[in-house]
Order: sequence, then structure tokens, then C-alpha cells
Amino acid sequence: MALSEQYLESAIKEFQRYKTLGDKTFARLSEKEIHWRFNEETNSIAIIVKHMVGNMLSRWTNFLTEDGEKPWRKRDTEFEDPYNSKEEMLQAWENGWQCVFKALRTINENNFHTHIRIRNEQHNIFEAVNRQLGHYAYHTGQIITTAKNILGEKWQSLSIPKGGSEEFNKSMFKK
Repeated sequence: MALSEQYLESAIKEFQRYKTLGDKTFARLSEKEIHWRFNEETNSIAIIVKHMVGNMLSRWTNFLTEDGEKPWRKRDTEFEDPYNSKEEMLQAWENGWQCVFKALRTINENNFHTHIRIRNEQHNIFEAVNRQLGHYAYHTGQIITTAKNILGEKWQSLSIPKGGSEEFNKSMFKK
């Protein structure tokens, strides 16, 4: 397997990991909770998702042929007027991720060395994909932290729970 294929396979797994973390977090939250904000300066989960989806659709639509900052994207409005319902937010979340995965599946050995632009800055595939991985990891972390603050003691870890590292490591090294 070529290095480019290995890289893309790894990147897709990471994108799937962040999507799954979001999915699991949303499943724990109510309609009201996705709109909760710590204060006027912070974003609700619904707003963070709206921004992520706007970014996903802009960056990954015609990924190899157009600048990732589309003229139709109105980034500032992504931080206003959150989704009206959890169902609407989840549908947008799915649409955004479908756009990401569809674009990633178009990358192959023949076009891997294509240079693309984001806000008129040239990127190779590694740079563009890594940029988005970092962006989505950052915002997924915000979503999870916000959910932890909302749920408090009711929060259940999505990974290794506090105090569970030793047990987890034992199970991993038994394999």
C-alpha cells in the first residue's frame, strides 16, 4: 500500500473517531441542553456544530478544484441563530460529515499531489487534511467539555474513565 493510501486510511479513521465522539455526546443531551451556554461570550453545542458544518461544506465541496473558502459561505452567521431543534442539528451534522467522507474518497494516487487552496493559501493534501483534522478535533473537544459541564456528575467518560488507566492498560497489554 502506498504511503498516500496509508495516510488517507489513517486520516479517515481519525475523522470517524471525532464524528463518533460527537455522536455519542449528542445522544446524552436533550433538546434544551444543546442550546446551553455558560455565558453570552461562549457558544452552545448547537452553535459549535453549525460552525463545524459550515466549515465542512465549504472546505470539502469540490475539494480538489475550488478554494476551500466558498463565496457562498457566510462564516460569521454560523455563530448566530443556532439550529431550531436537536433533530435539525443532527441532520446538518450528518450532512457535513458525508461531505467530508465523500471528498476524502475522491483522493487517490493520481491526484494526491494536487495543490489546493484554502482562503487563497496553497496546501498539499497532507496539509489540508491535517488542518481540518486539527480543526474538528478542537471543536469536538469543545462539544465534549460543554456536555461535561452540562451533565456534571451524570457524565460518563467516552474514553478511559478517571482512575481507570491501569485497568485499561492491563487489558490492552493482554492482547
